[in-house]
Amino acid sequence: MTAIPVPRSGDTAPRKKRRVNWEKWGWIYMRVSGVFLVVLIFGHLFVNLVSGEGVKAIDFAFVAGKWANPFFVVWDTLLLWLALIHGGNGMRTLVNDYANNRTLRKVLLIAILASTVILIVLGTLVIYTFDPCPTGGDASLLPDFCKAG
Repeated sequence: MTAIPVPRSGDTAPRKKRRVNWEKWGWIYMRVSGVFLVVLIFGHLFVNLVSGEGVKAIDFAFVAGKWANPFFVVWDTLLLWLALIHGGNGMRTLVNDYANNRTLRKVLLIAILASTVILIVLGTLVIYTFDPCPTGGDASLLPDFCKAG
């Protein structure tokens, strides 16, 4: 009678090196980022629409005042990054599910990656380089809260 080796006992042939399971980590990322996004989005909506004067108070000065506080800079950066990566990962999943042609799938995945990276870079640049009172500009174009000169 032939003995069958116990699974994972070391009696079997050497295994191939394990690769990272990107689908599993993508699935986990969608669940974790989704929870954080719910908190970030409802916090964003509360600060912008419920507290204060509501939607009529949202203008250039409101954004400038918000981004003068490092807490809101980090908050909006997290919201931007998590939302764009979450959306890009969702689109990647759709392309993998429905694009049957390999070339088309590759082109679409590259386009999704490129657009996600470009939007993250541009959005982050806007958040971190925003200056409501630039120097050397026409004083008549500056908001009221900027000191002339």
